[in-house]
Amino acid sequence: MTRFDIAIAGCGPAGLAAALLLHRQGHRVALFERFEEPRPVGSGLMIQPSGMAVLDALGLAPDILAHGAPIRALHGLNHQGDIALDARYDDLRVPGACGIGIHRGSLFAILFRAAVDEGIAIETGFPVARSDLEGKGRTLTSQDGQKTQAFDLVVDALGTSTPLAAPCGEWLAFGALWATIDWPADSPFDAGLLEQRYTHAAQMAGVLPTGMRVDGAGRELSFFWSLKASDYESWQAAGLDAWKAQVCALWPDCEALLGQIGNAEQLTFARYAHRRVAEPVGKALIHIGDAWHSASPQLGQGANMALLDAFALARGLEGGSTPAEGLALAARRRSRHVKLYQALTWAATPLYQSDSVWHAALRDLLLTPLGRIWPGPGIQARLVAGLVGDPLAPLGLALPDYEGLLAGR
Repeated sequence: MTRFDIAIAGCGPAGLAAALLLHRQGHRVALFERFEEPRPVGSGLMIQPSGMAVLDALGLAPDILAHGAPIRALHGLNHQGDIALDARYDDLRVPGACGIGIHRGSLFAILFRAAVDEGIAIETGFPVARSDLEGKGRTLTSQDGQKTQAFDLVVDALGTSTPLAAPCGEWLAFGALWATIDWPADSPFDAGLLEQRYTHAAQMAGVLPTGMRVDGAGRELSFFWSLKASDYESWQAAGLDAWKAQVCALWPDCEALLGQIGNAEQLTFARYAHRRVAEPVGKALIHIGDAWHSASPQLGQGANMALLDAFALARGLEGGSTPAEGLALAARRRSRHVKLYQALTWAATPLYQSDSVWHAALRDLLLTPLGRIWPGPGIQARLVAGLVGDPLAPLGLALPDYEGLLAGR
């Protein structure tokens, strides 16, 4: 196998996983990161079985379990107390299978530490502005004019707002406020559930257990609240007390959590975009993760899709006789799954985040009941697990031994 000089732009899950996989294949890898001190942005996320298959192949599954919270189901109630979401990992019929709630900081720390331990070059303070072809290779240029050598390949893992791809798609009307909160003593919440409450689809509150952070002192959870981007300024102006009253009116148990939020700076507002770069491969260039495709978090697939993209890239370069052939192979192996989940997420989003009362009624009166009638439970479980479309087989991946991993936790 030919060894290449590869630049990876972006130090998130996609970039770090790609760096580890490509480095282990013998390629000369350099990571470029905008921050002087690499760090994650955001709160909690879900590692689904699809993404866990990649982390297990990297040898990192035990660390993920050590710092995450096994989630056995996603459970949501509407404002009338009726079940509006009931997705159970047991319905996968895979012994021990679960989602893993984890703080982004923990996922980042585990991947970053592995990259540092393996001696992968990481150049910080390099906010990528553009990439240019030079001869048979490609360079990166930073916002302040720094320019790299020419690499055989540039991997774009810069996320939704990447400057290396033409703008596409659209920003979604709804985003979410996120906060990281200590798991309360005598908690009314179930440590094995991602729980949500809804008022139709216009309001949503959620609690995601995220385990104990790397170097953390105790268990945490991520709290999130659905909010339209156009309402963010008015939310700020109204003040925390008005917002807390709104949350507690929907979900009284949250009062114990909201007491830990003393100022608005503890809440991060996240915006989401639905976009997909039509052609993820260019000359000596490939877009992966959110730089290729992004969507709302309703199906919890963002980091998992990024990990699968990184694995497909490594397998593609391994199987292709040239970089161009390897990139094309990687994109082909991921394209169907990416398009499928883009469509599924687009369809699911208004059921949980929209102004439409009819979408919420469709969810509560038809889709949720069907989800508990065969074959609905299995389909629903595969949907949230990221396994619809069978993304693992084309990459030579398999689900991890959850029972063994959990036994050693």
